[in-house]
Amino acid sequence: MNIKTDTIAAIATAMSNSGIGIIRVSGEQAIQIVDKIYRNSKQEKVLDKYVSHTIHYGYITEEGGTVVDEVMVSVMRAPRSYTTEDTVEINCHGGILMMKKILETVIRAGARTAEPGEFTKRAFLNGRIDLSEAEAVMDVIQAKNMFALQSSVKQLKGSVSDEIRSLREDILYEIAFIESALDDPEHISLDGYRDRLSTKTDKIMNVLIKLINSADDGKILKEGIHTVIVGKPNVGKSSLLNLLVGEEKAIVTDVAGTTRDILEERISLGGITLNMIDTAGIRNTEDIVEKIGVERAKKISEEADLILYVVDSSLPLDENDNEIIELIQNKNTIILLNKSDLDEAVTEEDIIEKMKEVSENTDYEHSVKIIRTSTKNDSSITALTDVMKEMFFHGKISYNDEVYITNIRHKEAIEDALGSMKQVERSLIMDMPEDFYSIDLMGAYTALGRILGEELEDDLVNEIFSKFCMGK
Repeated sequence: MNIKTDTIAAIATAMSNSGIGIIRVSGEQAIQIVDKIYRNSKQEKVLDKYVSHTIHYGYITEEGGTVVDEVMVSVMRAPRSYTTEDTVEINCHGGILMMKKILETVIRAGARTAEPGEFTKRAFLNGRIDLSEAEAVMDVIQAKNMFALQSSVKQLKGSVSDEIRSLREDILYEIAFIESALDDPEHISLDGYRDRLSTKTDKIMNVLIKLINSADDGKILKEGIHTVIVGKPNVGKSSLLNLLVGEEKAIVTDVAGTTRDILEERISLGGITLNMIDTAGIRNTEDIVEKIGVERAKKISEEADLILYVVDSSLPLDENDNEIIELIQNKNTIILLNKSDLDEAVTEEDIIEKMKEVSENTDYEHSVKIIRTSTKNDSSITALTDVMKEMFFHGKISYNDEVYITNIRHKEAIEDALGSMKQVERSLIMDMPEDFYSIDLMGAYTALGRILGEELEDDLVNEIFSKFCMGK
């Protein structure tokens, strides 16, 4: 890619009033440009004389010497900066108007406005970080829970990069050995090589499969569990949402059919992020608006990672429950026998028998969990959290050193690499010539290189960084 060396500038802190705002300037002329508008406490123009990684008190001034703001200016000389270029950060008062004023002053002095993610893009293009580490920067900023944050920080430190580089080194060694043996068969023998390559191929494939399998957990822990609350009208769905959220987000009345559209809320429960959707009560109805809400509830349930099926345990099951049980077939489902503080009309055994009658899913005992709840108190939240952890994370959320794949682009590249390695395996079984192995090994090597940014087209790189926030 063409590496730009002109000087860019942007507001690096949030566009809201705060104690401090930072304007970041990076490029070949960063120090010289800021030097045009910076004066120290003695009104001297001395920024160009400061050594790297020092911070200095002074003022930003406009043409004519008018003081814009009192500032602290940090100087970071190449290559010891985030972008590996000369970089200056102006720490000013954090008013929105003030930050915009100083940025305009920097632009007039010779810089240009940075594109979204352009500072990180320059760090990537200049070789300071690879593409997976660059993507981790944005993941750190957008982390929605502690796991996502810790996972992103690990990736920023190179956990994914190290794993991918190790795999590529192993693959490249085999490619080089095959090519060398084919070029110089008198000195490099391929006797017994198929068995050795078969062992190495199995080892590489096992690592790739483990990384792919981690992607489902990684995606859920990073983005949250897409959770849909379903049930008949007036069973306590909206009360459950309010209890989990901790405030009155949904209207709750004794009138059946109060909720007619979907309500969405993101919550954190025991370290798990839930993207909660409360739906209209599922029942046969002639009300046109309510009927639309019921159809939306059914559609959304089909796409859910988890369904919370709320049952009023004080009332017998009916034909509407039959319809819901058909809907949740083959889905991860937690059945909440709600209103457990009232006289019991439905038991766990009743639910299981009903599922046997209605559901075609013969493995429902593993995909469906049943717990008793009462939305009048929060004693059942702990039980609900434990069941979700068991269902999705084998009983606990792990913060260990295991590498998780949380980026769909990375997963696709690893799947492509696995496909190439499977082709190597097939060629070995069919006793194909060695150059067939080399071709597919190179396919795996290239696919993994896409994760690091070594095998990508300019357009895709530009698209990745266009999703970054301004100033980063």
